[in-house]
Parts: sequence; structure tokens; C-alpha cells
Amino acid sequence: MAFTTTVLTLTTGTSETVTDLTSACTQFLDRAAQGGDGLLNLFVPHATAGLAILETGAGSDKDLLSALHHLLPADDRWQHRHGSPGHGRDHVLPALVPPHATVPVIRGGLELGTWQSICLVDTNKDNPERQVRLTFLG
Repeated sequence: MAFTTTVLTLTTGTSETVTDLTSACTQFLDRAAQGGDGLLNLFVPHATAGLAILETGAGSDKDLLSALHHLLPADDRWQHRHGSPGHGRDHVLPALVPPHATVPVIRGGLELGTWQSICLVDTNKDNPERQVRLTFLG
């Protein structure tokens, strides 16, 4: 049984982002899975970011950010008030977009649907540096 972990370090910038991690996951699995079957677990050790599996490039990533902005407005209603205005909503985000995801790996490849991508969702404008822990269990 193989158990291999790496950490991706990303700069997401100072705006709300959906960052596609699928290519980085595939590169990691090329080394870690070596053509085998198992599971890829992803975890974001941050209180203000999450992971989503969705279509990117056709507007769904922007639609997700729009929906989150509608559900979690960046205003002064939040009890958690340090940082930029509305930052408290960033701390609620992981309850809706969890900080973890698990994807099947078959013959060394991600078992995603045709249009699915693995994405980091980050609405926190105050913290541009993120880490994502990738672990293959095979």
C-alpha cells in the first residue's frame, strides 16, 4: 500500500478566485500512483478557503463566486470583523465549500467526469498565499 503526500503552495492574489488544481493533481499522481488504483485526498489547511469539483472555463467558476457573494455578502453583518470589510464571510465559506475532497484514482489517473475539475475556492483577499495538501493512498 502506497501513501504519498506533497504540498502545493499557491499565490491566489488579492481578489476572489477559483484556481484549477487538476493539472497539478495529475502531475502528482504521475509520480505517486505509478499507474495504480487508490484515492487522492486534498486538504486546505486554511480557515477561509475550500475545494470544489466543478466545470471551469465555461463560466461556472465565475457563477460559483457570484453565488457565494450572494449567499455571503462582503459587508459588515459578520461577527468576525478583522481584516478587510466582510472578511467574516470568508470564515463561513468552508461550511459551504469544504476544505477537503477525495477523488478516485484508477490506473494512475483521476476518475473525474468529462467536464469536472478540482478547484481551490478562495474569497479571502487578505491572504494571497495558500497551501493544498495532496495525499495519494493506493
